[in-house]
Amino acid sequence: MGGDSVTATGAEDALWEAVEHLQAMIRIDSVNPPGNEIGVARYLNDVLRGAGIHSEIAETAPDRAVVCARIRGDGSKRPLLLMAHTDVVGVERDKWTTNPFAGEMLDGFIYGRGAIDDKGMLASNLQAMLVMQRAVARGEMTLSRDVVFLATCDEEAGGRVGIAWILQNRPEWLDAEFALNEGGGLRSVDGKLLYCAVQCAEKVPHNLTVTATGEGGHSSVPHDANAIARLSRALAVIAAHREPVRLSEVTRGFLRALGPMWNDPEVGTAMVDVTADDSDAHARGSAKLAAIPSLDALLRNTTAITTVTGGTRSNVLPTEAVANVNVRMLPGFPVEDLLTRLTRAVNDANVEITVRSSGRPAPASPIASEMFEAIVHVLRELAPEAPCVPALSAGATDSAALRLHGIHCYGVLPFPMPQEDEDRMHGHDERLSVDALSFGITFTCDVVDRLCRAPL
Repeated sequence: MGGDSVTATGAEDALWEAVEHLQAMIRIDSVNPPGNEIGVARYLNDVLRGAGIHSEIAETAPDRAVVCARIRGDGSKRPLLLMAHTDVVGVERDKWTTNPFAGEMLDGFIYGRGAIDDKGMLASNLQAMLVMQRAVARGEMTLSRDVVFLATCDEEAGGRVGIAWILQNRPEWLDAEFALNEGGGLRSVDGKLLYCAVQCAEKVPHNLTVTATGEGGHSSVPHDANAIARLSRALAVIAAHREPVRLSEVTRGFLRALGPMWNDPEVGTAMVDVTADDSDAHARGSAKLAAIPSLDALLRNTTAITTVTGGTRSNVLPTEAVANVNVRMLPGFPVEDLLTRLTRAVNDANVEITVRSSGRPAPASPIASEMFEAIVHVLRELAPEAPCVPALSAGATDSAALRLHGIHCYGVLPFPMPQEDEDRMHGHDERLSVDALSFGITFTCDVVDRLCRAPL
């Protein structure tokens, strides 16, 4: 725990209190769709109000809700937002070794859907609020800025009844200078914290619809104009399509800073090589990183086939088949250009590719800011050997909407995790170690303390 921060006293009690809150939230099924996040929202609202913190809950749709709570500062600085979302993705229960909604504790890990994404961060932010409130109430600290707790819903499905609803209906909740949200992370290898990646920008999500048409008929007389066959050929082309490498300044800095200390020296060399001006080194680095999906996704626009529908009966040739392709574009690159390239590559007049939905590109959060400096300072105290680097996120978060609203948003999922555990996010047997949760609470409290503490 941080030496002079408010977490230095009662750290063990705070940790186990947070464990109980995390387990309780995992046990409330908030899979989106349909969401039903109101149960988690009510739980959070009750805990915050019970601690004497002003808290509001707003129902954004039937059984959907958001929560905003606030600890007042003296107003000399603009507020800080602590953000996390209450909805989780679905599960394949037969693939789990534990009940995904039981919040079981096994061998020092809390298992359950949302343990990492994002109920773990909810628990960490909630505990930071409770710790700060108690310190203020005891007269141990005063705040220069409001600390605002924000729990959104619908993040996993685009935020229409979550962050978008708040922007339209409760914009006063978002009057803040900085926000701490998910998005970046803390990588550990063999129990040692390797680095902290702070999300300062993110790729822009889009969805493409691929529609193939063909001739119908009886399945006993097959032909090449089968719509599903046409769609399959088109999807094979799309799956094989590779966009060129395009490095943003954020990604270039990320690769150059972390390559020399990467746990796999060959990968580390490739990370540096891909940033080189030398074309041969660049090509070698690109080829090596292409085999590592989590790094390759930072280098280029990507496509992923996510749904396929077609056909009506087992003995009828379909006349139409449709697929969804999820696209993640690097900032500054229009999806329409990618659509043109894919259409040209598929080269079939009976296959149409259209844009079904698009995200809005958001500006990057500045590295030269009081909050980024606070994150660097806190990490240096907690893990002196681990560098803190700005990063581009391949995934989408609520941070993009806040950046467009003028808030400097920084993404740090504050739990040291090996790749194996991070890969469980949206997967099977999602889990968070108690040790990682302890680090996350300390990290969050210390960042809030550094940004918000006023002289007594």
